[in-house]
Amino acid sequence: MISIKQINEKDIDLCYELDSNTISLWSKKQWANEFKKEGTKIYGLLIKNLVIGICAFQIVLDEAQINYFVVNQKYRKKGFGSYLMIYLIENCEKFNLKKLLLEVSQSNIIAERFYSRFDFSTVGIRKNYYKDGSHALLKEKKLTTK
Repeated sequence: MISIKQINEKDIDLCYELDSNTISLWSKKQWANEFKKEGTKIYGLLIKNLVIGICAFQIVLDEAQINYFVVNQKYRKKGFGSYLMIYLIENCEKFNLKKLLLEVSQSNIIAERFYSRFDFSTVGIRKNYYKDGSHALLKEKKLTTK
C-alpha cells in the first residue's frame, strides 16, 4: 500500500539515512534546520511503513520552493516520483499557491527530464552553484488555483 504523510523532526534520522543513500545533499544538522524553517512541510512517500521518498518544500506567501525531492534508487522509474510530485502539486493548488520553484543541477539530466514532464520551465541559471562546478537551473511551474 502506497501512502504519503507529513513527517516531522522525530524522523530526522530517517531523512538523513535516505539522503545519505541517494543524493547526499544534507548533513543531519541541515535536516534539523529544515524542520525548523517557517512554512516548511516535509512529506514522506511510504510503501507499507517504509519511507521510499521525501519531498521538503517551503511556502512563502503565494509560492512554494521545493528544497529537497528524492526517491530511493530501488524504486525509481516505477512511477513513485510522479505519484509524490502529483500529490505535491495538488496540495500547492489547494493552498492557492501561484507557482512552484526548485533548483536542479544542469548535469542531472534525469531529474531535469522528470521536472519537465510536470511543466517546470527554466527561468534562470546560477553559475558554478554546486560543489562540482555545475550550474543550478532555476525551474518554475505555474499553478492553477482552484
